[in-house]
Amino acid sequence: MRCEHVFVHSVEVRERACKLRSEGRSIKAIARELHIAQSTASLWVSDVPLSEEQRRRLDALTDRQRAGLRTQVQRAREARLDAQQLGRLIARVDYPLHWAGCMLFWAEGSKNRNSVIFTNSDDGMMRFFLRFLRECYDVPDERVRLSINCFLGNGKTLEEIEAWWLKRLELPPSCLRKATVNRPSSASKGVRKPLVHGTARLAVGSTRIVQSIYGAIQEYAGIERPEWAA
Repeated sequence: MRCEHVFVHSVEVRERACKLRSEGRSIKAIARELHIAQSTASLWVSDVPLSEEQRRRLDALTDRQRAGLRTQVQRAREARLDAQQLGRLIARVDYPLHWAGCMLFWAEGSKNRNSVIFTNSDDGMMRFFLRFLRECYDVPDERVRLSINCFLGNGKTLEEIEAWWLKRLELPPSCLRKATVNRPSSASKGVRKPLVHGTARLAVGSTRIVQSIYGAIQEYAGIERPEWAA
């Protein structure tokens, strides 16, 4: 009975999709209204004929949507370039902490377009980078996400390892995100001793901050990296 019910429901939804299409609705609008995938909607209504007027309206709608998307993309890129310009201005001030933090990020950070992501096993380096974010960009603890990547079996539980990093970085438990626990392969056992406390990953979701850092790096180093704002 359950399979029969699902089949009947599917037929009803498909019929509804065809009716909406015959009224000149777009694939995207049909999928959104019926809570189905656009690929499913497209398949279901592929043989529904449209009048020339309906096709013209749909083409015009598509053109407006594409123009709107291009505008959004351009505005987002302009915002990234503005943030980079701010970073360049900051770099022209004699501020050693900012210089050191940017260079450290250039060497060790992940080159993400919209987030500051920094991963390392050295707690001193992690403390320094977090100080850079706090003092140079006023990043509060609640915006910092901390996740641990580690092996177990070294006399420490995951809870103890996470507590160790929280204490070293002076962060509240609310900053923690799901950890990654690795299992050593049989080939690697005994070859080397994994890091007892693993590695920590700091992440702050902010296009403005990361692009400001990119701008400062280019100013400090006398280089151009247009792909960072692309």
